[in-house]
Amino acid sequence: MPPADTGASVVVMRSGASTASSLPSDDTRLVPGGPGYRRMSFALFAAGVATFALLYSTQALLPAISDDLGVTPGQASWTVSAATGGLAVAVVPLSALSERYGRRATMTAALCVAALVALLVPFAPDLGWLTALRAVQGAALAGVPASAMAYLAEEVRAKALVGAIGLFVAGNSIGGMVGRILAGWAAQAWGWRAGLAAVGVLAVLCALTFRLMVPKARHFSPAPVSARALARTVGTHLSDPLLRRLYLIGGLFMTVFGAVYTVIGYRLADAPFSLPQGVVGSIFLIYLVGTVSSAAAGKLVGRMGRRGALYLAVSTTTAGLLLTLTSSLTAVLAGLVLITAGFFAGHAVASSAVSRAAKTGRAQASALYQTAYYLGSSVGGTLGALAFNAAGWDGTVVLGFLAMAGAVSVTLCGTRQALAARRAAPVATRRVPSAVAGRV
Repeated sequence: MPPADTGASVVVMRSGASTASSLPSDDTRLVPGGPGYRRMSFALFAAGVATFALLYSTQALLPAISDDLGVTPGQASWTVSAATGGLAVAVVPLSALSERYGRRATMTAALCVAALVALLVPFAPDLGWLTALRAVQGAALAGVPASAMAYLAEEVRAKALVGAIGLFVAGNSIGGMVGRILAGWAAQAWGWRAGLAAVGVLAVLCALTFRLMVPKARHFSPAPVSARALARTVGTHLSDPLLRRLYLIGGLFMTVFGAVYTVIGYRLADAPFSLPQGVVGSIFLIYLVGTVSSAAAGKLVGRMGRRGALYLAVSTTTAGLLLTLTSSLTAVLAGLVLITAGFFAGHAVASSAVSRAAKTGRAQASALYQTAYYLGSSVGGTLGALAFNAAGWDGTVVLGFLAMAGAVSVTLCGTRQALAARRAAPVATRRVPSAVAGRV
């Protein structure tokens, strides 16, 4: 997510097709300046905006939802956790269905269903209905990240692929930010239901834009959906120690991020800050920091290695958590900047490592990372709110510390295993450290 709050991982290969020869010739694919490329870029940008505007639409509104429905922060947090949990559960099955029915069709259906549900969400009579509708919305939205990267890999010329993916990721980041800000200011004027309605209208416009602009897929070849083959591929990935560590690291980073941004609205709306709803929603402008830190992650890995970059991300996030414990608004905002920068850097390092580590079934490997990532968001949002309800902001920060300690432990475990493997290898092999280079 990003790498931005995104969870958008590069899903470029089918479980059964991993050779370059299976891809169409570059001469027939989209290229910047060529016919269809601008339409495709704009369509995928709109899809990214809709997806993440909807996914976290209630996050900035939780204090208002608590007040109106008479529920605790922990109960209100389920409106966020249900959506991310629904996406986590559905992303692997929908990545498989996109192999059979096409990326374009899967994304169109996903956006349309999610946008229609968004128009119903403001009319939910109670928390139970609101949570249920959000879970359906999240499950529907899973069809976008499950298909978008594969669509780009099939339809865009290889040299232009990074730029095309960058636009989609930018849509994710901007959608997550704009959705929260739009909801916050609309809620301040007309109430939280109006805030959700405003995001729903935005999503409908984005879905229509996507459907009208996205070019037809010219290079997709349907493949049969085999539950047995899917289960075998998933089992292979889950049995890989490196991939398991990467999935866990991504989930732990997202636990911190989900906890902090689910609860921060309550912290800033209460004394001593007492900020209005619109200003609280505008706090999510800090997400722009993530765009910078995720882009810098590649350079950090080049200088420090993956483990070094992860340790730096953990240290930055932890320092930010410490800063938020103060009663100074400036210090709290600076802490949020550090937390955001550390999270996006850690997410970028872990998600990119998944694509490198998976030798086969990369679509499913990336989908499993998204599952862990969004489960971390669900767990973090719920536990962070429960900790806040029990012990205030200090409780939420303690949860963040525990998650970061877990990320360090997982990374240290990978370091020890890599060193043990090098000691056990023959002398000739030790001269070629690439066998373990980059392992986390």
